[in-house]
Amino acid sequence: MTLRTQDAPTDKVRTFDPAGVVFGVLVPILAAGLGVVAAYLWKSRLPQQIATHWSGTEPDAFTSPTTSAWTLAIVIVLVGGGCSAVAALANALLIMRRTMLMIGSTVVGLITVLQLAILSGQLDVSTVEDAEVPSWALGLGTLVGFAVGILGASLLRDYRERTPASSPPPASLPRAEFDGPIVQRLGAGPVAVIVLFVILAAAAAFTCWVSNSWWPIAIFVPVSILPLSLMRYQLVVDESGIGVRSLGMAAFDYSIDEVTGASVREVDPFGDFGGWGLRVKGRGNYAVAVEKGPAAFITFANGQRLTITSDRAEEIVGVLNTLASRR
Repeated sequence: MTLRTQDAPTDKVRTFDPAGVVFGVLVPILAAGLGVVAAYLWKSRLPQQIATHWSGTEPDAFTSPTTSAWTLAIVIVLVGGGCSAVAALANALLIMRRTMLMIGSTVVGLITVLQLAILSGQLDVSTVEDAEVPSWALGLGTLVGFAVGILGASLLRDYRERTPASSPPPASLPRAEFDGPIVQRLGAGPVAVIVLFVILAAAAAFTCWVSNSWWPIAIFVPVSILPLSLMRYQLVVDESGIGVRSLGMAAFDYSIDEVTGASVREVDPFGDFGGWGLRVKGRGNYAVAVEKGPAAFITFANGQRLTITSDRAEEIVGVLNTLASRR
């Protein structure tokens, strides 16, 4: 039985992930084009100069609708699309592709909805000085963009080349009986998560009070979820291999056929990897370093290494070597 069916590995080797191309490249381009098309379709109903910036409630900057549309289209493609396009690279680190897609999509959604709100809010106005800032669009755009990013991230797959090991782990490495899947939570505990949420919620509530609007609450959602995805992980070791998940999606996923050996090491996250959490130190050297102490150090046939700090490191190492020896 495997606990990692959602992100089951694929045997296909690709340069580009189809889902990443759609959500990371095509969606930002279509979003940028939507604003430009809307500006041209509504041109006859818009003033020659529309309000594009406000100081408080008073507009203080004005631009032609088409100039504003093309400027924002470029920003969407370069900033939002520049972040999310990483998702299209099938051989890049999966967790990085998913994180960048969520960030990029949030930016795309925010700018696109805000742009459409600014344009639609100034249709057939008698005087542009009376245009109101569409602050609600900040919240709605953030939620829409983040939702699209989450959907796209869930559809990404790991198309990296999987190299099977040619021999079992050395006999000198520890072994342990496999009594069932090992499932363990790694990273920040409930107290740290609650403290983070309380701080961010207080900041959002204060901003809502100052701005007299609800939109900061909407921005609170992705601002809370994204850090959480980098603070808490789930480790799963079973007969199919080893996986580390974040937000229910795979950060690392190796089959047992790829394991060449596992051993226990003492790790200091900041001293050995320069920081806490998911780390990369050199090509193919990854770590989920969330505490100081014992860690499972696992090597794979493709040359990659994965270090996972855990108080169950000896058990994890022994089980992996046992399962790899049985293949």
